[in-house]
Amino acid sequence: MGKASLGSAATVGVAEHGNSAILVTVATGGELLDRRRVDLTHDLPSQPYHHEGAWAMGRYLNSPWAKSIALADAVALIERVHAAAERGAREALEALAAAVPVSIAGIAIRVCPELPPTIEERIADNRAATLADSVMYRQALASAAEARGWAVHWYDREHVARDAAGALGRDDIDALVAAMGRAIGPPWQAKHKLAATAALAAMGSLAKPR
Repeated sequence: MGKASLGSAATVGVAEHGNSAILVTVATGGELLDRRRVDLTHDLPSQPYHHEGAWAMGRYLNSPWAKSIALADAVALIERVHAAAERGAREALEALAAAVPVSIAGIAIRVCPELPPTIEERIADNRAATLADSVMYRQALASAAEARGWAVHWYDREHVARDAAGALGRDDIDALVAAMGRAIGPPWQAKHKLAATAALAAMGSLAKPR
C-alpha cells in the first residue's frame, strides 16, 4: 500500500548552515509534516575549501587558527568531504522519505552561484573558495533528491517569500509560517522559517506545466 494522500505530494525546503541543514516538509496548503536538522559530514572539517584550501594557497597563515597544509593534501581532504556530503545527503533524504506520511515530489534549495569547475580552480580563486563549501552541500542534497526522482527547485532568498505567497494565492505567508511554528513548537528560528517558506514556494514551481 502506498503512502496516504493529503491532497498532493509534499515538498521539502532546505536552509543550509555549514555542513548541516534544516529540512522542513510541508503538504499542499501548508500543513507541516516534518522538521529536522541533518548533519551531512559529521566529524570531517566543515569548510575545507575556505580553511584548508585557503591555507594551502598561503592565505590566512598569520591567523592563530591557520595550519600549514600541502595543496595535494587539501584537495584530497576536499574530495573526502565531497564524498561524505553525498553519502550523508542520500541517507538524510532516505530517512526523511521514510518518516513522512505522503510521497515527496520536490525539494527547494538555495540557488548556487557559478563557480570554477575543479577543486583546484575553486581553491585558487579567493571568492570561489569562500562559497564553495556551501555550494558543495547544496549540490549534494540536490543530487540525492534527483536520484530519488524529486524535482529540485532553486530558490532565491530575496524573492522566496513572494514566490511562496504566489504559490498559495496569498498576499503574504507570514501568518501561515508563524502558525506552523506554534503548531510544532520550538525551535522555530529564522532558518526554520526560511526552509518552510522555500517548501511553500516550491509548490508553485511543481504545479507549473513542464
